[in-house]
Amino acid sequence: MRIRKATEKDVRILSEKDRHICNSELRNLIQLKRIYIAERNHQLTGWLRYGLFWDNTPFMNMLYLLEDFRGKGYGKALVGHWETEMKQSGYGVVMTSTAADEYAQHFYHKLGYKTVGGFTPQDSSYEIILEKQL
Repeated sequence: MRIRKATEKDVRILSEKDRHICNSELRNLIQLKRIYIAERNHQLTGWLRYGLFWDNTPFMNMLYLLEDFRGKGYGKALVGHWETEMKQSGYGVVMTSTAADEYAQHFYHKLGYKTVGGFTPQDSSYEIILEKQL
């Protein structure tokens, strides 16, 4: 597996697959180098995108693996790569969130993330906030 930062060439496929972000913000995050692409044999397997919570703490907004690549260690590798890059950039903590009714919380707990709070968005499930000391 290869992990790289997204480029403008990735906009088309990411905009088709990631319906949680508008094209202008997708392009903005690519320019800021805040999207990582995972590939196997030059084929997209998944991606991770992040922003900054409180303008100073890396917050993983999206970790997504295509169906055929789930449960095979790609997500763990992608998160590990991101955490290493964040630590090398001088950050001591990273954060993410997931809905309480999703399996992802167990995945993040296995990776060392701790639940630090949560909230219930209108008409949605309880959202768990997680953080990890690097």
